Amino acid sequence: MMKLDRREFLLGGAAALAAGASASALPVSKLVQRRPGYGAAATLWDLQADPRLGEAISTYCTQVVPVLELKWPVLRPDAHTFAFERADAILDFAQKNDLTMRGHTLAWYHDIPDWTKQIEDSKGVERAFVDHINTVVSYYKDKLTSWDVVNEPIPDNPKSVTDRRDTFWTQHLGSRWIPLAFRTAAAADPYVKLAINEYDIESAKDSFIAKRAAYRNLIMELLDQGVPLHAVGLQSHLHAELEIDTHGLAEFVTEVRSWGLEVFVTELDVDDQKLTGSPSERDAIVAKRVDDLLTAISTSGPVRSILTWGISDRYSWINGFVKRPDKQPNRPLPLDGDFKPKRFMDVISKFTKDV
Repeated sequence: MMKLDRREFLLGGAAALAAGASASALPVSKLVQRRPGYGAAATLWDLQADPRLGEAISTYCTQVVPVLELKWPVLRPDAHTFAFERADAILDFAQKNDLTMRGHTLAWYHDIPDWTKQIEDSKGVERAFVDHINTVVSYYKDKLTSWDVVNEPIPDNPKSVTDRRDTFWTQHLGSRWIPLAFRTAAAADPYVKLAINEYDIESAKDSFIAKRAAYRNLIMELLDQGVPLHAVGLQSHLHAELEIDTHGLAEFVTEVRSWGLEVFVTELDVDDQKLTGSPSERDAIVAKRVDDLLTAISTSGPVRSILTWGISDRYSWINGFVKRPDKQPNRPLPLDGDFKPKRFMDVISKFTKDV
């Protein structure tokens, strides 16, 4: 397949690429061609423990993503083992309920198993890195709609647009670890959509604006290098007290779409720990933040893939890690702790009704 940099794409090279692709007999399954729509993240433990969770996902969703089961610590208990059983069980749940599944995540600075740190040299790290991505993507070839290939590559307070997070992978492979991850994934499955994924770029706070600029710069670099990047993930772990930077976010999304990239909302939830008021009042603000987010993203086209990081407040990571001062449960997701829909779900329905 021919390589196009970002400038060639803008000059019309993408049309030639599309023509070349369509001329081939692409073995893309009907599963991958389906529009993803709305989905939610879940762990196998929670699905097995509470039947209401699976019922809610099968009722409201068209896609699902594993929270933990495709991350290195669960998938790779040691250097010689690939433990696919737990992720396979979620895929089986998805297929039985006519849902698609996306993959999360192939390369991340966090959650690296201890055995990787015992590797003695950079060549060994590279072999492990490439082998992991190749094996996992090949195993799920034609079964998933997309992958978060690289997760959270930008530091929280970048000093310049060229700042990148210091990671175990950076220390051993330098800046090439990101292109290497994408090229390895593309070689293993040429037809799955490959995404980069990042958080805290949605609001108008200075650190968010700086992070968005660095994210934009990295995306440009990857495209200019001919890296097979297909989608940009906006995690959207929102902070209820912070308004969405609707103008800046809309500009960012419009620009990356003009480069031929899709935009996914990958991990949406809203932390309400700093809000006061009744649950109903807090829910109204949460719904407003989600509406503003999706409206900004929709300025240049429909949002075809929206995933929340969980579906019910009962199984949100936020309630496990973030405590409200009044000791009340946080209400970060579309369904409450009793699986009843909130205004958040009304907003989701508004933006996915035609997808």
